[in-house]
Amino acid sequence: MAELHRPHTGPPAPPAGFVAALRAAVRGGTDFGPAARALTTMDASNYRRVPLGVLAPRDADDLAAALTVCREYGVPVVPRGGATSIAGQATGTGLVLDLTRHLNAILDVDPAARTATVQPGVVLDDLRAAAAPHGLTFGPDPSTHSRCTLGGMIGNNSCGAHSVAWGTTADNVRALEVVRYGGEVLRLEQTRGMGPDGVRGTSAHGPGRVGDASAHGPHGVRELIGAHLALLRTGYPDLSRRISGYALDALLPEHPGGPDPVRAFCGSEGTLAVVTEATVRLVETPRARALAVLGYADEAAAAEAAPGLLPYGPLTVEGMAADLVREPAGLLPRGAAWLFVETGGATPAEARAHAERILRAADAVDGAVVTDPAGQRALWRIREDAAGTATRMPDGSEAWPGWEDCAVPPDRLGPYLRDFRALLAGHGLRGTPYGHFGEGCIHVRIDFDLLTPPGIARFRTFSQELADLVVAHGGSLSGEHGDGQARAELLPRMYGDELVVLFGAFKDLWDPDGGLNPGILTRPAPLDTNLRFEVLPKRPVDVVFGYPQDGGDFAGAVRRCVGVAKCLTAEAPSGGTGVMCPSFRVTGEEAHSTRGRARLLHEMLAGEVITDGWRSTEVRDALDLCLSCKGCRSDCPVGVDMATYKAEFLHHHYKGRIRPAAHYALGRLPRWLRLAAPFARPLNALARVGPLAALAKRLAGIAPERTIPVLATETYSRWLRTRRDRGTRVLSSDRVVHLWADTFTEYLSPQVGRAAVRVLEEATGRTVLPPPAGGCCGLTYVSTGQLDAARRVMRRTLDRFAPLPGHPVVVLEPSCAATLRTDLPELLPDDPRAAELAARVRTLAQYLEEYAPDWTPPRLDRPVVGQTHCHQHAVLGDAAERRLRERLGLTGELSGGCCGLAGNFGFEKGHWEVSVACAEEQLLPAVRESEPGTELLADGFSCRTQLDQLGRPVGRRARHLAEVIAEGLEVGDGERSSRR
Repeated sequence: MAELHRPHTGPPAPPAGFVAALRAAVRGGTDFGPAARALTTMDASNYRRVPLGVLAPRDADDLAAALTVCREYGVPVVPRGGATSIAGQATGTGLVLDLTRHLNAILDVDPAARTATVQPGVVLDDLRAAAAPHGLTFGPDPSTHSRCTLGGMIGNNSCGAHSVAWGTTADNVRALEVVRYGGEVLRLEQTRGMGPDGVRGTSAHGPGRVGDASAHGPHGVRELIGAHLALLRTGYPDLSRRISGYALDALLPEHPGGPDPVRAFCGSEGTLAVVTEATVRLVETPRARALAVLGYADEAAAAEAAPGLLPYGPLTVEGMAADLVREPAGLLPRGAAWLFVETGGATPAEARAHAERILRAADAVDGAVVTDPAGQRALWRIREDAAGTATRMPDGSEAWPGWEDCAVPPDRLGPYLRDFRALLAGHGLRGTPYGHFGEGCIHVRIDFDLLTPPGIARFRTFSQELADLVVAHGGSLSGEHGDGQARAELLPRMYGDELVVLFGAFKDLWDPDGGLNPGILTRPAPLDTNLRFEVLPKRPVDVVFGYPQDGGDFAGAVRRCVGVAKCLTAEAPSGGTGVMCPSFRVTGEEAHSTRGRARLLHEMLAGEVITDGWRSTEVRDALDLCLSCKGCRSDCPVGVDMATYKAEFLHHHYKGRIRPAAHYALGRLPRWLRLAAPFARPLNALARVGPLAALAKRLAGIAPERTIPVLATETYSRWLRTRRDRGTRVLSSDRVVHLWADTFTEYLSPQVGRAAVRVLEEATGRTVLPPPAGGCCGLTYVSTGQLDAARRVMRRTLDRFAPLPGHPVVVLEPSCAATLRTDLPELLPDDPRAAELAARVRTLAQYLEEYAPDWTPPRLDRPVVGQTHCHQHAVLGDAAERRLRERLGLTGELSGGCCGLAGNFGFEKGHWEVSVACAEEQLLPAVRESEPGTELLADGFSCRTQLDQLGRPVGRRARHLAEVIAEGLEVGDGERSSRR
């Protein structure tokens, strides 16, 4: 194992005087510190470049002033939106412009004109939400719609699933205001219906002369186009998904409506100017939608069928093969590949009829029409998560972008896919194609070896051969995401040297100093340089967790984050039922997102920007607001597990050092509760004395706003043993139930354990045995990074359970069940007992479903609100709980997200505001809006405590499902007694 890598030299510093000059000129925030730089070294591509710093301009004037200073000092600039680009164009070595912080306003929505005017940092879903009340939407819709920005979409000429109906971003932009390097402001407008001049020019600080720019762009562009008319008329493939290079053919005089500078600008990847404002076209949203899902024998058959469906006017024709679908195959009809064909209509019946016509016309193996919105969302989720899902092969090996979105004419897609598969096989590579079959655009992640020189050499050779294959089929190297560094080097293979030289001349007229996103599109760096993996340690780092999904390599675990940024959303994923990433949704700071933290860990391992390794304060501060909710483990398409990475980091960060007080108080909570249990009554009384409680909280590092929970005066284990001693009959070993005595049930909420005993014995006819003494899952030690202690506790627990092999273990506290299920075997990978115990863990509902399938639970028939525990969602799943609630007659959905208490997190000093804000996202509003008589349901002790301390309705207490069922059983017993 290796220590953290330490390079001998760091990245270059800003030019002398630049930082002071920039800060004097702008009002927006600047940050040249290591954390800000580390967060922006990468986008969603294979590439990494270290910037000098980050600026978040306040407005267009701020941006123009910054570009003036950058030109004066020769500092290059890279505009950055959601940074979901997969070709490297959102990385740079100069000043990063964060356009999401302040330039994120929707300035106008004009339903009559069907247009909207937006700033570049507007997230696509926010624009769609603003247009929706008018029955309108923005047509292009990449799968990253919840976090990609309009500025980024314009820069890449993004498309999405609905481009067969509504076109690319370039088809939907009417006017742009842009700032050139040096501060000059231009307004670009479509010339269609406007007359000859589509560009108006101004200086950075006031209006300039109209005519400073032509209808083609800056001065000299008209002459450049005029001198190369024949080349521009013959040099471009006739392809709707042709995104590669500059769209200079849009400036031809015969272009419909005349030269179109807006279309020529779209797809320029931040190399010409920076967008400050855009007027975009909105399209009518169908009132109803239906989805025809068509199954085919293989992907080539599906690809060959796609063009035949276009005359029916679908909204989408998306395709994917079986190797992309890992779990929810039951949602799909028979076949080894599928087309998703969406239709619209004025009514549900019309949309369905449209889909059924397509189903009848399609020569498919099998098919179905889905009209249920929830069913459609579940199917689309498979497709939208593919950018992350495809980064791992079924055997767990890594796959990477780089050839993510080539496009060929749709009628050539079938033959192209066959040739593509053959090329992969010839190089010993694997990939999982999917994408926009109706437009011939294919996404794929390929298992390139980008860590070793031979693997990188093969990456280069394959890229060259694939470029030739795409061109041979009449296609474009990029059909959606742009060229960036990944493909710009290969543009001569598609366009020829003469046209690529013309691209460079066009770039020079817009940006003569070469300051805007240098190395992208023109004069690019080689495609096999600046790879983000080359700075990582060459040998595995010495770590504690086993990381079984990543070959025991912590760097491999960190590499899981490919930057698709599903964590950077304003709402919980999966329609609000997901969890990831609650702290980002509160702060809006990328450092507090899963992607941001993964980026900081990557740079910590690299040692170039963050140079103090495990002692890094930048990484520590970013992880401080991680709730360890494990939401990313399930909601992140690639399964990043930041809770585990945080525990690992804290272990090393504080090794041999004094820890925060809360780590000693809350991290070792099982020990303190065991010692305190005999003195519960006096301690409870003392905790209610204000000055004493305040002192105790200050010494323990507990937030002063928190109330210390009440200790149980009789522990669950003592109650159960007393009950046994009073004569409860113990049955044979196959007629017993092992109910885990977790710390919270044992010392803080034994009523949950008592209720579970009642339910289990009623439902199964088995006897619940007293738990082995001293068992603990180690959760609190893990969450505070005390991993040596956690392993000691876990080994002791395994020793206690050794005499009880084979039996399922019912665990009532979801966080403890999740710890046993995942952390236990990952911290003790060499102890077979750990995996054996993990496999035996069941929740109450899971156990009842498995061991009492014929039991009829009491009918409770009332609505519920409350919280699905985040660990339940992420690790255990709640399908059995949902089915049990349905059988009980408990209606309604529990909140997603996180309650905000999250074990020790919400109790720690400095976390109160974030903790409350997390609860206010879904949980507290749902409780406040619930009707009287609604059951408050929360299986997690943290969730119940949060509700109790943040103002639950008077007379209502949040309860574990076991308590609710047990009460129903008692009521049923009472009714039967009264009838007798």
